[in-house]
Amino acid sequence: MCPERQDGTGGAGLQVPMAWMYAEYIADELLRTGDLMEPSTLEYRAGRDALALTIFLSDGAVADALPAARLDELRLLTAYGATWCCWVRERLDALDAAPVSGKTGPDPDLALARAAWRWLEETELLAADLDAIAPPPREPVGDGPEAEEAAQVWTPAWQLGLPLGHLAIHLH
Repeated sequence: MCPERQDGTGGAGLQVPMAWMYAEYIADELLRTGDLMEPSTLEYRAGRDALALTIFLSDGAVADALPAARLDELRLLTAYGATWCCWVRERLDALDAAPVSGKTGPDPDLALARAAWRWLEETELLAADLDAIAPPPREPVGDGPEAEEAAQVWTPAWQLGLPLGHLAIHLH
């Protein structure tokens, strides 16, 4: 969306990434209403970016009220980690390859979506190691920071954000 000039024709000025900003707004609203995490945390950002990417890359326009069918689609898309990751890559590559009619220069929506994906992929957050759930050890590990740290692992941000977003959709 380009700002309009006085004569009504689109200017060659700043392009506003409305589709990305709207997807981010919807993702933020879903997470806030779910009240799952403080908005100032990196985990919240990971959830918001994962949901915004899902909304932005899914087919069809996002409706204001998010009808039940749209929520079901978002639930399905966010349900499986590895599948979602491949889906995001494929959709971003398809958007890169598709010609954008009427736009000059890079697509600002796609640039923000790519930046969010890069952050989700490259940023690692310290979280509970959900894959290592096992019976408790025979000898107690002890209390304190050492015990907590032993149960945590560095994981890509999208692996934390995706389940958070999925849960927020279920709570909506």
